[in-house]
Amino acid sequence: MQNAAGEVVDLYIPRKCSWTNRILAANDFGAVQINVANVDPETGVSTKTNTTFALCGFVRQHAEGDEALTALVSKNDAAMKLQFE
Repeated sequence: MQNAAGEVVDLYIPRKCSWTNRILAANDFGAVQINVANVDPETGVSTKTNTTFALCGFVRQHAEGDEALTALVSKNDAAMKLQFE
């Protein structure tokens, strides 16, 4: 929820799965959050920033975690290349 000034005033904002957009409940013990380093496309050196991806236990239980993470990183990589052009 936001106030009149546009500031977020909620006490708790739940995380969502980056692949399925499911809310990560407190009792989802299979959920993981992975930070992937951003790399400069010209030099190949880390820019000391990262992108965070969250995967729910449902995705991992169905053995789709590696596919989901690969697709998310590829999609993010394409967006980063467009940003630098």
